[in-house]
Amino acid sequence: MNSARISELLKTRPKTSLYWGLYLASTDQGAKPDLGIAVAKKLAKRAVDRNQLKRMIRELVRGAQATHLNGDVVVKLKKPIGRETRGRLRSKEKETLRSQIAGLI
Repeated sequence: MNSARISELLKTRPKTSLYWGLYLASTDQGAKPDLGIAVAKKLAKRAVDRNQLKRMIRELVRGAQATHLNGDVVVKLKKPIGRETRGRLRSKEKETLRSQIAGLI
């Protein structure tokens, strides 16, 4: 997805949760739905955690697009992760974030 399309979607009203913003748009019939992910370095300090979050988001969105989601999606992290764990993403927090993303989709 190109940056112009991502900025256009970010101007729409998000379907939000505590940590995430999910921005949806419908696509034309026959067009393949795209995915944009924004996990800022300021909010997730470690590259390992950012990559892990991106993989988790891709997995959940692809599963939803296969079943019922048929539009462009941008997922954006809104609040920092790992406040109690010195900036590291632990399994408890990862499962919480996974359930929140699944609930949004």
